[in-house]
Amino acid sequence: MPTDLDLLAINLTKRCNLSCKHCYLDASTIKDGSTNELTTKQVCDLLSEISSRSNKTMIVLTGGEPLLRKDLEIIISHGDSLGLSIVLGTNGTALTRRRITKLKNAGLMGVGISVDSMDMATHDNFRGKPGSWQQTMDAIDYCNDLDLSLQIHYSINKFNINELESIIDFSIKKKAVSLNIFFLVCTGRGKSIADITPEQYEESLLAIIEAQKNTDKIIIRPRCAPHYKRVAYQLNPSNLNRISGYDGDGCIAGIHYARVTDTGKLTACPYIDNELGDTTNNNFWQLWDTSAELNSLRNPILEGKCGVCEYRQICGGCRARPFAIDSNLMGEDSLCAYTPGNKELIQPYSSMEIIWSDEAKQKLSRVPGFIQKMVKKRAEAYVIEIGENIILPSHLEKLATKRFGGNKPKMPFFRK
Repeated sequence: MPTDLDLLAINLTKRCNLSCKHCYLDASTIKDGSTNELTTKQVCDLLSEISSRSNKTMIVLTGGEPLLRKDLEIIISHGDSLGLSIVLGTNGTALTRRRITKLKNAGLMGVGISVDSMDMATHDNFRGKPGSWQQTMDAIDYCNDLDLSLQIHYSINKFNINELESIIDFSIKKKAVSLNIFFLVCTGRGKSIADITPEQYEESLLAIIEAQKNTDKIIIRPRCAPHYKRVAYQLNPSNLNRISGYDGDGCIAGIHYARVTDTGKLTACPYIDNELGDTTNNNFWQLWDTSAELNSLRNPILEGKCGVCEYRQICGGCRARPFAIDSNLMGEDSLCAYTPGNKELIQPYSSMEIIWSDEAKQKLSRVPGFIQKMVKKRAEAYVIEIGENIILPSHLEKLATKRFGGNKPKMPFFRK
């Protein structure tokens, strides 16, 4: 049975105006880009293919630096006309007031801007260009002024690991709807970066959980960190923390997430560079449904300690990290500090006989398609935990209040 594609990243270009130390792309082509970069028509055709099955897939346009594409507004407008949710991942240095206005008019729903440090010199050194920090700060202010939904992207590493708290405070101050904390997968130019230790990784996840518990002003979420669910479950073994694994919040590479390169090649995620087919001369959905590698990720036979871990179905480890080490997708995740305890397997949450009232269904239908599945599962887990089996609108309201308190922020990238 085909799996849902919740998130598709499209590398529109390898060209970039910066030279970031952690960039996962091929450093030898980062300056000039690829000679056969996807054309406007090819990107738009791809978006049309995606929408032919469902418009619930969120599209992330990224790079390199996607703002270097002069046709970016055309691509966004086409995706928006298909009902797709289009967001942009950028370093922010080229995000002027005029460009934001044009992007919003084209239908862009939100932007994720990378911030590596609160210290100007540290950020500029990491990004490889003096003055980039100030340009990024200006872009964040422009987004606020022009009411463009904002996410902050923070790649945690040994140079800035002590800044987690200040980055959270900054993101709240700048009214970001979420802070995405990326844990490095050392590929491309990122191979030169000495990663944090497994112990630091574990401590960071605990700090993220604690920070989210103490604020209702922002969503704080780790990326490329499936261990988050294991750590959260150890702290609180609830149904909510079992919503994970191959149908949720574990490593979703090739399961509910994929990447298309700047030349149109399909890969399981940006950090796994195995090319699984060319979307410019093959139907995307046929590649997605039939790829042997993707199907192996959907039904993994894990090795090493990941293969015997009692949390393997709600975590499963990052599949890109062992691949980066020795090209073994099924190997153990070297960044995990946990030692399996030979305990009973922790099963992912599965929906029981839960009934959705018509009014609750209607309310759920108004949630953006790309997050409906997450909202649905959270609601079902919540109802089970309170000993009920019928979901009412009041349950959804209570969940929203529980998550965001009395000052519920604008949901990320809602259509107006």
